[in-house]
Amino acid sequence: MQLALVKRETPNSDCVSALHREGYCVVRGLLPSGQIADLATELSPRFERTPFSQGPFSGARTKRFHALLKRSEGAASLVLNPTILDTAEAILLPFCDSLQLNLTQAIEIHPGAGAQVPHRDQEMWHGEKGKTEYLLNVMWPLTPFTHENGGTVLWPSSHRRQDLRSLPKEDAVCPEVGPGDALLFLGSTLHGAGANVATASRRGIIVSYCLGWLKPYENMWLTYPPEIARAFPPALRDLVGYRRHRPNLGNYDGQCPSILFEENLPDHLAATDALAPEQELALADFTARQAAGGTQRHLRGRGSV
Repeated sequence: MQLALVKRETPNSDCVSALHREGYCVVRGLLPSGQIADLATELSPRFERTPFSQGPFSGARTKRFHALLKRSEGAASLVLNPTILDTAEAILLPFCDSLQLNLTQAIEIHPGAGAQVPHRDQEMWHGEKGKTEYLLNVMWPLTPFTHENGGTVLWPSSHRRQDLRSLPKEDAVCPEVGPGDALLFLGSTLHGAGANVATASRRGIIVSYCLGWLKPYENMWLTYPPEIARAFPPALRDLVGYRRHRPNLGNYDGQCPSILFEENLPDHLAATDALAPEQELALADFTARQAAGGTQRHLRGRGSV
């Protein structure tokens, strides 16, 4: 089966088209391999110290750890990659006012690990499926992914068959990707890590973005409290939750939580609105009609003397 490959020179529109059509795509050489090598070196000691996961889904021969934005200086470049963000917005913004970071997770699959159960990541949310896309995943390999060492297995076009919880193995693909490549796939795409029958582990980073009105996999405000997020650039603060999602979601004392980064924050704050555009129009119309009604009552009152 032919892989959904996207040219690095024209990634955005091609990525979006491939994701809508196939449910996944591969961008070769999106980042320099040397940049990924530096990130891999930075994270290597933590891979060594991290214990194996518990539970059949996470994998007894698999290591996972999160909160990469405070564990690695290089992780922010993955999260804020312009090509990825543009693609994520094209996929998700039809269903929300703003997107948010769902998780950053480093994964190491050791030799002897069995195949992960095929699944769709958006199954963690109980909303309607089939019409709304909830999530976009981006896998960044730190080492080459192959069929032998547990590379990600995907079922093309499975996002259009969400009523089926399993599909034939022969319908799946396992893209061979390496450091610098990006493997993107929808939260509605059936996928899973393959079995590692090789002699070496494979390492990668998964970054995922979801609709701004959902509860994300990773509790961002606990993972990156204000004293840590203060050092982030504004765009990264937004992604980890320090902005409101209209209408009026994610307030801090009635205001946008970005106010936490202001100097000399007062003890008492005035509540402010954060309305969607259509709500602002409806409110303006209501206010105008209410004012007009009040004027008419005032005039009638004067005429009754």
